[in-house]
Amino acid sequence: MGFLRALHRSKPLLRSHLSASASLRWVSSSTALQRPESAGLAAEPADPPPRTPVGGARFHLAKPEDAIEVFVDGYPVKIPKGMTVLQACEVAGVDIPRFCYHSRLSIAGNCRMCLVEVEKSPKPVASCAMPALPGMKIKTDTPVAKKAREGVMEFLLMNHPLDCPICDQGGECDLQDQSMAFGADRGRFTEMKRSVVDKNLGPLVKTVMTRCIQCTRCVRFATEVAGVQDLGMLGRGSGEEIGTYVEKLMTSELSGNVIDICPVGALTSKPFAFKARNWELKGTETIDVTDAVGSNIRIDSRGPEVMRIIPRLNEDINEEWISDKTRFCYDGLKRQRLNDPMIRGSDGRFKAVTWRDALAVVAEVAHQVIPEEIVGVAGRLSDAESLMALKDFLNKMGSNNVSCEGNGISPNADLRPSYLLNTTIAGLEKADAFLLVGTQPRVEAPMVNARIRKTVRATQAKVAYIGSPSDFNYDHQHIGTGPETLLEIAEGRHPFCSTLLTAKNPVIMVGAGIFERKDKDAIFSAVETIAKSAKVVRPDWNGLNILLLHAAQAAALDLGLVSSPIESIQSAKFLYLMGADDVNLDKLPDDAFVVYQGHHGDKGVYRANVILPSAAFSEKEGTYENTEGCSQWTVPAVPTVGDARDDWKIIRALSEVAGVRLPYDNLEAVRARIGMVAPNLLHVDEREPSTVSLEMKPSVQHQMSHAPFEAVVDNFYMTDSITRASKIMAQCSSMLLKK
Repeated sequence: MGFLRALHRSKPLLRSHLSASASLRWVSSSTALQRPESAGLAAEPADPPPRTPVGGARFHLAKPEDAIEVFVDGYPVKIPKGMTVLQACEVAGVDIPRFCYHSRLSIAGNCRMCLVEVEKSPKPVASCAMPALPGMKIKTDTPVAKKAREGVMEFLLMNHPLDCPICDQGGECDLQDQSMAFGADRGRFTEMKRSVVDKNLGPLVKTVMTRCIQCTRCVRFATEVAGVQDLGMLGRGSGEEIGTYVEKLMTSELSGNVIDICPVGALTSKPFAFKARNWELKGTETIDVTDAVGSNIRIDSRGPEVMRIIPRLNEDINEEWISDKTRFCYDGLKRQRLNDPMIRGSDGRFKAVTWRDALAVVAEVAHQVIPEEIVGVAGRLSDAESLMALKDFLNKMGSNNVSCEGNGISPNADLRPSYLLNTTIAGLEKADAFLLVGTQPRVEAPMVNARIRKTVRATQAKVAYIGSPSDFNYDHQHIGTGPETLLEIAEGRHPFCSTLLTAKNPVIMVGAGIFERKDKDAIFSAVETIAKSAKVVRPDWNGLNILLLHAAQAAALDLGLVSSPIESIQSAKFLYLMGADDVNLDKLPDDAFVVYQGHHGDKGVYRANVILPSAAFSEKEGTYENTEGCSQWTVPAVPTVGDARDDWKIIRALSEVAGVRLPYDNLEAVRARIGMVAPNLLHVDEREPSTVSLEMKPSVQHQMSHAPFEAVVDNFYMTDSITRASKIMAQCSSMLLKK
């Protein structure tokens, strides 16, 4: 064609001939035509290059002989039996549009957007609901499939309002993306669009039901994953709509996940409404610290403000869900924050001072008391670096009275299996019998509870619960409220013993609230007796678990913060609270000097003499160990507030002013020190199985109390300083908790 243009420019006479109606016949040649002997070799089909599966789609073939071969657009792909056509296309690297299909929910097959052409089928088939058969030839890019998708999209947009400029889903909307990629350029419907009344689902989920395309993802999520029968489909035809059967709020602790799975703008975040567009936000991948699970999250921020928190995929911990407390507590990060170092004056009022003055006062008082009267308590949100620094500082001052909130009276931290979830969160799916002792996982660790529910639905695993009456979202037997029932099972006198003995993979889960009881050693001894008789701990299976409550607990026990706070506080003259707001200070002497180091003006501030402002989890880099012993890092998403500093840096500066300088100046040096005490904390995203048997523990002869197990979490939405400062969490606790 370039040669033809050159002729056009250079020869006017020829140009006039070419512009005439005479037709030109172009002759092309190829290497194969010039050399006929090589044409036969070229005709042999070559192996097609491997394709990248869509969205990291992968599968495991337990038996290679069970694999079947299908052809996607002529590309052969081997898949296990039972896979659907849509899944086969994903493995082959072809992205099929869909609205109703979700890999973690049951198949509905009601949006019809995933239509593909299958050879010998008279009409397009819905690929999400069609099982793949051996030798099936699937065509995803033919005119028939394209026309079918355009028709489906035209029907979907027929009643969809033109809300995109004011819709919070704009920019991350499946309907926008797929109408651009697979829709037609015009519609033929001129009738009036229908409208639907919005539903009130509570303070977290905003509804604009006119935008709903009836994919039923939210209905299936609520029923299958969250375990609540709150949402359903009402009506028929054009009057069909999703709502609650009677006027009620959505009370599940996982309700915010319907925002993520809704493919359109029908269900969006109420606190985030009209705040920002997704392309204005900076995403930071980090982890959650509101419970001991360590859910993987992404913090979206704009400038210095956290705008929203959404989950990210981690199959081993939280899959792709997070709890409502994790998702909506972010507004607590900008309320009641401590900005400057402060000292309480003689009039009882706090006065802002410089760091130099505040540290000088603290160091001076610390040297005026004897070492045995120096006590340190770490809070439930503390990272491993600050725990290590606090312990080293107090040890250098001559005191060993350092503990962590929630770990109770003289915790036994000699053997790691005695305070970890040894089965792992993902491993719970292999269990077939659960014994829950003094724990309510639905409020203590919603993501662990979601795994248990998933297992119960999939395998009909039996669940028995010993503790105060609680609201579970799966079938269970409430077999008792106190340690007497535990003794009956240990002695083989209870009917549930037969279930444990016949189970292949039994699980015993003990709540961390037991740590606060005086008879905890006797309770753990009874639990270990049950574990031995039911073969709960074997070389190939460890079903003996402790479900921790707080993000700092596991790392504190690993690092040796094991003193008894109640006994040491009674005689304390210098008390260092590092984010500890829930420790009981009633028995603290009146003349004690209290230093509060934290990021929120919470309960601990009222008794403090000096306040040292620190960074919250969203503003610092820190190591947290979750309840299964897996270390993860937080990543700073926004700058620190005011004159706040990282926790370990404050203690490092204080140590120098006090004349007991700690031997580390940067994060790498702190982590090197952690590696000397607990090297497992440096192995990020790894779970180290225990090599020590629980039989090494000495037997105890303590008397077991008859007091029933009490609920540890009174208010699910307010458990720490961040959530107590959150306005959204306050609305949830007033509207959603049953009175």
